[in-house]
Amino acid sequence: MSRFAFAATALIALAAAAPALAQGAGGQVRTACANDAKTLCAGVKPGGGRILQCFKEHQDQLSKECQSALEAAQAARAGNAGTAQ
Repeated sequence: MSRFAFAATALIALAAAAPALAQGAGGQVRTACANDAKTLCAGVKPGGGRILQCFKEHQDQLSKECQSALEAAQAARAGNAGTAQ
């Protein structure tokens, strides 16, 4: 599998496996974390939240852009959870 295909697959899996992320923020996370997924989680099989778990395990190694995007997505999700009752 080519590097691009793997990265695309990993990012799609991240979006699908991370229901805690708000939909609008999911695209930002995919964009901001593409290189992190490719470098830190290259051997991780996508799906089942494994990419997100890899990010948690390598939290101290994530790029600032990826960290910020993940934090923004979590904050958006928390805000949406409070209004979705």
